[in-house]
Amino acid sequence: MWWCVNEGYLEAHYAQRASAMAPLPEDDGRKPGDQQAWTSEQRHALTRHVDEQAREAIEAYTTLPEDTDPLDKQRARYGALKAARDRALVFVLAYTAVRVGELLRDPNDPRRRGVRWEDLSLDDGSMDVYRKKQQWDAASLPDPVISPLRSYRQLMDPPTERWPVFPTFDQRTLAELVREELAERGARPDAITEHREEYARDLLLALDEDIRPPSITTDGARSILQRLSGAAEIDIDHPKHDYLAPHGGRRGMGEVLVRAFGYTVAARYLDNSEEMVRERYSHIEAGELGDVATEALEEIDSLT
Repeated sequence: MWWCVNEGYLEAHYAQRASAMAPLPEDDGRKPGDQQAWTSEQRHALTRHVDEQAREAIEAYTTLPEDTDPLDKQRARYGALKAARDRALVFVLAYTAVRVGELLRDPNDPRRRGVRWEDLSLDDGSMDVYRKKQQWDAASLPDPVISPLRSYRQLMDPPTERWPVFPTFDQRTLAELVREELAERGARPDAITEHREEYARDLLLALDEDIRPPSITTDGARSILQRLSGAAEIDIDHPKHDYLAPHGGRRGMGEVLVRAFGYTVAARYLDNSEEMVRERYSHIEAGELGDVATEALEEIDSLT
């Protein structure tokens, strides 16, 4: 079941919900080609939106006057960090074809703790991820992904390489984490409160004190993409999703690779067997064969 969630076949592990009120969903009969795949137009619209938002937020922060109030400067930095994180996440999902369950934290699998900066090599264009085949392996970081990640890393300036690339920004989670960690370091409750009041957001305190937050979860990524899809006003016509779901980025890249380079190359990039890729993207081959048949019929008709 968890494999189905990570692969995008199910939105959630229905048996793990706190109150199951209905049986598991039935097979709706859809073929692999019916699964959501980001189109080129959707991919460009979403990446353009997050790029514009990140550029504006970073410029607003980096051009603040020197006499800006410290808390206002922190708020601007936080806004820039969030926009840069969202941009980096979208670009990685859009262009790497990495499974969202390999990229982010799975609360039910301690081995999937989300990628850390130590797992990335921006110079080599690679990223180590824990694959669905239960082992670590290198995934490619194509050129469009490098600049957003590099800019984001420079802005974040993580205190150690073990920091998650995509940390949670959830205030409740971070507040609890900061209080617990500072208490374990010997700080008194009143001192903790006073220290937290020096920061506009607990994430910024965590960065300064090297209090490592958890990575966002796969569900968190879906929430982010729901928010961004709405903000970008992307036209989405799909029976299951009203937003650009994470697995749709992977499938969209699969479509591009199969059409451009064939099933063998696509299988290597997608970390799947060629047989599985042929099955999942069988609609492409069927369409191509239809074109061949149409061309043959037109040629025959021209001779009669």
